[in-house]
Amino acid sequence: MTHFSDRKINELLEGRIRAGDFPSAVYLVGFEGEPVFLDALGKAVVRPESILATPSTIYDLASVTKVLVTTLLAAILIDRGELAIELALSDVLPESVGSAIGRTTILELATHTSGLPAWRPLYLLAEDREAVLEYILSAEPSPDRDVVYSDLNFILLAAIVEKLTGRKIADAASELIFKPLGLKDTGYCPSGELRRRIAASEDGNRFERETCENDGYLTSEEAERRAERWLRKEPIWGEVHDGNAYFMDGVAGHAGLFSTAEDVFLLAQQFLRGTTSLLRTDTCQLFSRNFTAGQYSEDRSFGFQLASTKDSTAGSHLSPQSFGHLGFTGTSLWLDPIKQVIFILLTNRTHDRELPFVNINSVRRRFHDLACEALDRNS
Repeated sequence: MTHFSDRKINELLEGRIRAGDFPSAVYLVGFEGEPVFLDALGKAVVRPESILATPSTIYDLASVTKVLVTTLLAAILIDRGELAIELALSDVLPESVGSAIGRTTILELATHTSGLPAWRPLYLLAEDREAVLEYILSAEPSPDRDVVYSDLNFILLAAIVEKLTGRKIADAASELIFKPLGLKDTGYCPSGELRRRIAASEDGNRFERETCENDGYLTSEEAERRAERWLRKEPIWGEVHDGNAYFMDGVAGHAGLFSTAEDVFLLAQQFLRGTTSLLRTDTCQLFSRNFTAGQYSEDRSFGFQLASTKDSTAGSHLSPQSFGHLGFTGTSLWLDPIKQVIFILLTNRTHDRELPFVNINSVRRRFHDLACEALDRNS
């Protein structure tokens, strides 16, 4: 893929690399299905060895998995008439019948208005991967149904996808998304020979251990024993960073996907009417429609945050109907359905960094603004 860099974008990212916000960044900006700007800066791995980032560097996408896998698979099922946003969990998952969360709808899960808590250390609370669903179904949702962004919502959505397709989420994604799009560098649990192409993450799960300690989860010998098993201490490089996804064998609906900027670009095109090949164009309206207007603290579409949300990372130039998603490892994806523009910024902000990690939302906003200005100059 021929690619061109933009000087101002490069200056922004190089400056943040020097400041220690993240050791590497790969960005791609595309218009009407064609890449316009693509470049790689910094080092994908600093320790235990030094490896420069390239446009083909593979990143742990973290929560961007929620949209590129789980949301897209749910939309495909909606497209086929096998799922509907107004259906309740109990209509699809028999094991949820009678639970407090059973009447929660598909749309409430996808817009994070289910009342489920933001996060739980499932590796400390569930016996094994199979017990994760049972644990989440036993949760008491909050009566306050404001937007609370929660991994648990998308673990449940993945369970629904698995129920309806009869396949594990990774197999469903491979068959219904990755293979039809011809993706070569995208998937869960990357093989060992890909390691030197993968951007490294944190030195162990220090952040999660600190969170567990602060939230009072490590108060028993059993909790400490489980933490010793599941919260890693060695550098995380070539396997998923997220602790719950790691506990779930690296495959989950909320995290676990690895990919390159170029493959993310092909995936992102599936959400736009002008470029999708996996969805009916009408279905793409789900991603720019505001389902939480007026009564919630965020504007959310099906799976995504909307640019009309106060303090979103979209920046000042994207259309209000633009939609995007972030990943904890330092990744982000935004799409403008009006301008038919896709913005991808992949960093590994958790690597070679002492706690606390830097909040890079201001960098994301500035990146989007500069990218829009560069597109205008290029037109």
